Amino acid sequence: MGADEVGTLEALKAIRREIVDPALAEHKGRIVKTTGDGLLVEFASAVDAVTCAAVVQEKMARQPRQISFRIGINIGDIISDENDIFGDGVNVAARIENECAPGGVCLSGSAFEQVRGKTKLGFDDFGERSLKNIDRPVRLYSVRLGDATMATIVDDNRPLPLPDKPSIAVLPFQNMSGDPEQEYFADGIVEEIITGLSINKSLFVIARNSSFTYRGKAVDVRQVGRDLGVRYVLEGSVRKSGNRMRIAGQLIDAINGAHLWAERFDGDLEDIFDLQDQLAGRVIVGIAPLLERAEIERVKKKTDNLQAYDCYMRCLAAFNRTTTEGCREALDFARQVVAVDPDFALGHAAIARTHNKARAFGWMTNERDDCAEAERAVRQALELDRNDANVLGFCGQALIHILRRLEEGASLLDRSVTIDTNLAFAWTQRGLSRIALDQPDEAIVYLERSLRLSPLDFTKEYTLTLLARAHNLRGTPQKGLPFAAEAVRLRPHYPMIPIDAAVAHVLTGDIEAGRRLVGMYCKLRPSHILTDLDVASGWGRLWSPRIREMYVEALRAAGFPE
Repeated sequence: MGADEVGTLEALKAIRREIVDPALAEHKGRIVKTTGDGLLVEFASAVDAVTCAAVVQEKMARQPRQISFRIGINIGDIISDENDIFGDGVNVAARIENECAPGGVCLSGSAFEQVRGKTKLGFDDFGERSLKNIDRPVRLYSVRLGDATMATIVDDNRPLPLPDKPSIAVLPFQNMSGDPEQEYFADGIVEEIITGLSINKSLFVIARNSSFTYRGKAVDVRQVGRDLGVRYVLEGSVRKSGNRMRIAGQLIDAINGAHLWAERFDGDLEDIFDLQDQLAGRVIVGIAPLLERAEIERVKKKTDNLQAYDCYMRCLAAFNRTTTEGCREALDFARQVVAVDPDFALGHAAIARTHNKARAFGWMTNERDDCAEAERAVRQALELDRNDANVLGFCGQALIHILRRLEEGASLLDRSVTIDTNLAFAWTQRGLSRIALDQPDEAIVYLERSLRLSPLDFTKEYTLTLLARAHNLRGTPQKGLPFAAEAVRLRPHYPMIPIDAAVAHVLTGDIEAGRRLVGMYCKLRPSHILTDLDVASGWGRLWSPRIREMYVEALRAAGFPE
């Protein structure tokens, strides 16, 4: 309204006339009253209400206008008074609408029970919420509209819904060794614990990249639970002195802050893998007593050589710095790993992964030699171990980005997330592979899964950008706009980020916004013309002709230099 009162009012009238009123008539909805920009509607059945709401939102998603509705649904007794209705049931519906993401449909638990199994729609459990002026918590469900159910990730600061299975985040352990150089060792312990928990398909485990955003911060575990959408938080410390080591951990219920248990595990360095197993096993027993201990089947320990393992943990620490120097150090450590233990599959995979990162950021020193080394590393890693999720994920990523073997890489990523359903980066790369294969519906599902597993990921803008790209290809660019906008906000100086946002705006008819974003890119890469962008993004080799044509036409319309 602030930008265009007359145009907005005309658009709302057209939406009522073309979308809302016909849907209400078809599903027997009665408009009780209008409330400025809202409607209070009564239905004879919850099935009619939910079906009507889904129809409206699906049609709204295909509209070029930048207008979104939230729809809340509840079942309850009402009091009729002339041309209005009142009662607690109405109040709850209004509060549910306020909890809903723009473009979404939310319903109460009582409404869900009436529609479960009676429609073809899918639903996501958002857990119990405390609603304003409602004296009891209300369980909420979100209707799965197309593949855009995760629109809440770029909404406000509302808590993420709890998964339907035990969920946990493992925070960085405190380094108690008195030596800052041992920080990598504490981080490595946590990475192994996360991996050990992740392979249990009965758990929902937050990815390392989100957990580690709390490093060095005084945290309120209840806030961590709300930020990450988990029930449990594991925190601890590592003390290493000579050949002796102590790992301490405490498990906390993030809902109420209660300490469930605290234990310490002592041993020699040679016992490190056994100590990690003990701690991971104790977590399982603590948060899910009904789970079989055998389900934790530990990742086949990758090496018995402690020197190789130490180098690998140093490689991870350097890799996660995301700098040119960090990338070089990570590659040096990965090479040391395989020099010490040539049978350590993850060491070879780490070489391929680091070369992939170097290429993405333009840090390769000799592209021909580096690509050849990456190919050798992939081949060697897969010969050694095709059952480790990280090995498969790293190699699949390198096959797609460096070696351009798209279908082979996609197959490895599919197997990776089958083994470890909590591996966020593999879900992201799996989404990218589906974009390249012109399968945007699948891509959206995989990318949303990645964002839920790692909602605070320091590479989140990459996944958001891919989501915007998938929606562009799917023909629903308006659904991708919030993701694109958030990606630009998070990383405005990364050149490729504005491109998908520009295309989304052009596809929704906002050419001027597309021009502004193209201008942002051109300031970052002033000498680039459209053919340079084609080469930089790998469209000619990685994308389907349809995708390439769509993007080139949209960018040309936005004034990208020829």
